[in-house]
Amino acid sequence: MKKVILALVLVVAGGAIFWSYQKEQQKVDDMSYMWMEEVMGEAALKWVRERNTETLEELSRSPQFAELRDQSLEILNAKDKLVYGSIRGDYVYNLWQDAVHIKGLWRRSTWESYENHKDKWEVLLDIDQLAKKEGKSWVYKSVNCLKPDNNLCLLKLSDGGKDASYVREFDIKTKSFVKGGFELEESKSSVSWLDKDTVLLGSTFGKDAVTESGYPRIVKMWKRGSAEKDAKVIFEGDKTDVSVGAFVDEINGRDEVLIYRSKTFFTSQYFHKQGDNIKPLLIPEDASYSGAIGAFVMVSLRSDKLGFKRGDLVALNFEALKNDKIEAQLVFSPNEKQALSGIASSKKHLFISYLDDVQSKVMKMTPPAAGGDNKWTSQLIVLPGNGKVSLGAMDEDKPRMTITYQDFLTPPSLMSLNPDTLSTKLIQKIPSRFDGSDLVSRQFMAESKDGTAIPYFIVHKKDIKLNGKNPTLLYGYGGFEVALEPFYSSITGKLWLENGGVYVLANIRGGGEYGPAWHQAALKHNRHKAFEDFIGVGEDLVARKITSPKHLGISGGSNGGLLVGSVFTQRPDLFNAVLCSVPLLDMMRFHKLLAGASWVVEYGGPDNTEDAAYIRTYSPFHNVEPDADYPEVFFITSTKDDRVHPGHARKMAKKMDDQGHKVYYYENIEGGHSASANLIQRAEQYAMQYIYLNMKLRDSSEQTN
Repeated sequence: MKKVILALVLVVAGGAIFWSYQKEQQKVDDMSYMWMEEVMGEAALKWVRERNTETLEELSRSPQFAELRDQSLEILNAKDKLVYGSIRGDYVYNLWQDAVHIKGLWRRSTWESYENHKDKWEVLLDIDQLAKKEGKSWVYKSVNCLKPDNNLCLLKLSDGGKDASYVREFDIKTKSFVKGGFELEESKSSVSWLDKDTVLLGSTFGKDAVTESGYPRIVKMWKRGSAEKDAKVIFEGDKTDVSVGAFVDEINGRDEVLIYRSKTFFTSQYFHKQGDNIKPLLIPEDASYSGAIGAFVMVSLRSDKLGFKRGDLVALNFEALKNDKIEAQLVFSPNEKQALSGIASSKKHLFISYLDDVQSKVMKMTPPAAGGDNKWTSQLIVLPGNGKVSLGAMDEDKPRMTITYQDFLTPPSLMSLNPDTLSTKLIQKIPSRFDGSDLVSRQFMAESKDGTAIPYFIVHKKDIKLNGKNPTLLYGYGGFEVALEPFYSSITGKLWLENGGVYVLANIRGGGEYGPAWHQAALKHNRHKAFEDFIGVGEDLVARKITSPKHLGISGGSNGGLLVGSVFTQRPDLFNAVLCSVPLLDMMRFHKLLAGASWVVEYGGPDNTEDAAYIRTYSPFHNVEPDADYPEVFFITSTKDDRVHPGHARKMAKKMDDQGHKVYYYENIEGGHSASANLIQRAEQYAMQYIYLNMKLRDSSEQTN
């Protein structure tokens, strides 16, 4: 008996030693790819350029390449595309890009001219000329203008499209940068006007000024004429916070200084600054601050709080908050099939958009009269259909706002909406970019592994044959409360749908299609639910004989890149093409790369033993095997992406190369998280992607037609 026990002990011990050896060997193997995390490393960029050349040469050999690129560029450079804008005072501001103005013109038009689509624009800054003059690949990022006249603006420009930007003060009257004005070198700092001579600065400059996520840890009061390093620190967060910052919001007729401390991606503390006193506000930390109207600030709840349920939109009396009291009113309470999706507010008006079974609706919400019953009233706005509505720009003082409507087969239309009368006026509608006359869109339900019903939209030819041979592209995201809605894609329509392809949009858990509960269902150790939902949609498409694994491709970017990366390593038998864009793939190191630390609340922390064991089960980089039969994946990323590190895609592609798998790889040397810095680059990438999809998902006879 003793010998048997001893033998068992030796077997168990041997197994433990072998497992430990395997684990350590895995670490060694993973470390051998660390050099690819050097973004501008000579060896890494040499590999990138070689792979770029290989991929572009192979895909551009297709006789369709030039045609698809030119079709894409024609759509992207169209003169009649929608002209979106921001309303500031009597003007609408817009960034315009076309074949001549590749980087863009920052310009403005009067509201009257804009609403009547007279196309009378005053150019404020030619970014192409500026880039040429200064030798920078300038990409317009954002602008913050000083109210009420909006003549002084803090303009953010990125070199190559990164999140990190330069800040320069611009005078609209003189159409020039202010000499000796507010200016910052490249950083992820945040800026907001307090008054003409004072800026609230979320600073990343100086020792310990950056959080582990790479965002501001301190807030400064920066005075005109002084150096940024001499600005007074008024607030400090912790190193482990995601970010801190400050802004001014008009509440009850007064400009109020609010400071936020984002402790995680989904939780923030809010503070009120009055004089030198900074006081915390009793806003639930997991609530999302959504603007102000009159005497109220709006918050949407991620959990049951304040006597309301998660998903509710609640109005909090600001004077009560300043006095450590809660006076809350319910504004909107979605049911289990609904989710708040957008808010637009001014001094007098509040509009909300929400999803009802992933179809948009819009309502005007009116506060109760003083001394009333605290009940907000609503008016439903009549929409052209059941597609996607976006609340656009809104004038803070005058009854002016814009909204847009689109669906899979209806080109976007831009309308003005009078918040007082609710009358609408069509400003602009783009013409059809593809022939949708013989197309149809429908909504189906698939069943996930645990029995949950997962909605998805599908667009295809009306006379589709249910023979399992239709080339089908399935797109998903499934994270960070992001909801995917029906939208008009000119490129997908022209390059894919018009040529007989099928497009599918999956509304999997992890997104925001059904509110916080839908998102929270796939958080951390439930991440596999999102993958199972996506697989369930794929299997449903096969079961309906719309397609088959040979003709089914998947696509996703960023968190969606993680989705398709995890799914193809788990079910390589189900797909034949994978477009994996700006992805997260090495999930054991995501928290150490760029902004990754801010996503620990979404995925869990690899430094936590329990989290790490779970994350490793789906981390694509750690689950790709040399003897598996994978589809030939197309990885796409950008050197200048300073949000999701390009090392994720680089290491995964190189590892699969080393294992003997054929992959395609293309890394734009500039472009940021969008993986392109201008329309020409974007058109070329579209052409490569659809050539790849045609090669993998269509029969050879179809590719030559």
